[in-house]
Amino acid sequence: MKFKKLLPFITFTSIALSSSAFAANWSSTALHINNGNQENPFTEQESDTTVYSVQHASGYDYGDNFFFIDYSKDDIDDGYQDSDFYGEWYSTVSLSAISGEKIGAGALLDVGLTGGINVAGDAKVMKYLPGVKLSWDVPGFNFFQTLFTAYIDDSEGVAKGGAPIETNSWMLDVAFEYPFSIGSQKFSFKGHAEYIAEREDEFGNDVEAWILAQPILVWDMGHALQMKENTLLLGMELQYWHNKLGTEVTESVPQIHIEWTF
Repeated sequence: MKFKKLLPFITFTSIALSSSAFAANWSSTALHINNGNQENPFTEQESDTTVYSVQHASGYDYGDNFFFIDYSKDDIDDGYQDSDFYGEWYSTVSLSAISGEKIGAGALLDVGLTGGINVAGDAKVMKYLPGVKLSWDVPGFNFFQTLFTAYIDDSEGVAKGGAPIETNSWMLDVAFEYPFSIGSQKFSFKGHAEYIAEREDEFGNDVEAWILAQPILVWDMGHALQMKENTLLLGMELQYWHNKLGTEVTESVPQIHIEWTF
């Protein structure tokens, strides 16, 4: 792969790592591997696809950071997920922390101001996502958060070999983690679901609103093997994508999920 193609991801990773490392009170970095038969929404052809992801979360005195970078590889040379990269980064400032007073009441723990960036490699897509994150106190959950953002396009477009430029839109995302035990075995149900509203591309075509849900059920295999808890997880992720990438294709893909926290 040429350096020019890698440059946006090197820059993206450097910014995310620098921000995440700044005065971090806690941090967690993990490698995720997912494998399943995913569909090319433009040809509707399925292929065996493996996605390798580096995922990082950290918190500091005034907020938190989260990012992931996916590397996707399928077994069909069709111009879709052929050794492609995709990444997202979000940084949130807690209004409670910067004001010195609790912002929230009842089940609402905190309100944060968030800035996000989504970057896609082959498609030459860049999106900016300024918005608000709400953190909730839901019994039994390690965390439960809702994120409301704009979805602002700054892509290169077809003229520069990328996907069509789109009009701006908005996003709603819900993220959660619920740990539980069965006997001596530890499990977790976690993931996220997002809704991105409809928009138009640079040719005036409708880009359908989509729902992408990625719930994951994992078994703490590391704990079962008397290793440190939450370091080696094995389970299943279901990727449900209604109107995948704004098309009229809907897929529901079970994927083997392996997660190693280091």
